[in-house]
Amino acid sequence: MRVEPIQLSVVGDDPFDIFAALTPHHLDRAYRLAWAILGNDEEAQDATQDALTVAWRQRRSLRDPGKLEAWLGRILVNTCRDHLRRRARSRSQPLELGPLPSVSDGSRAAESRDQLGRALGALNPDQRIVVVLRFWADLTVDDIADRLGVPAGTVKSRLHHSLRALRSTLEEPR
Repeated sequence: MRVEPIQLSVVGDDPFDIFAALTPHHLDRAYRLAWAILGNDEEAQDATQDALTVAWRQRRSLRDPGKLEAWLGRILVNTCRDHLRRRARSRSQPLELGPLPSVSDGSRAAESRDQLGRALGALNPDQRIVVVLRFWADLTVDDIADRLGVPAGTVKSRLHHSLRALRSTLEEPR
């Protein structure tokens, strides 16, 4: 089921009017996308705030107010990419947990989500971003290419390699 993007009703071309059109719902969607990419609540909050700050500073570069959501989304994705790269360079390493024991109380679904989260975390930032934008945000390849500023073929290639890496990681014997 594809979720249709919500259109912003912007009055005029004034940057203040454009930002006034952002509602808590739009900000919540931005946070959820950041969380899907980063997988961490605090980092997602920071990335959303950082992206809004960058957008405000660069507000005059928005040429078409009707494309505010895509423009802001691109800034958010780039901000999340920067957070992922910083995380990869940090000296601390996350604690790796062993496989969880299988029990019949419904923990299998939680274990599957945990495994998928770990597999996504093992992808490089560019791969993780295209997977999240394609399968979580339900964007088309062309929409992803537009949002990332890369050719559609690059998006297809990243998706192909990402899915192969995910499949390999998820099919590894535990």
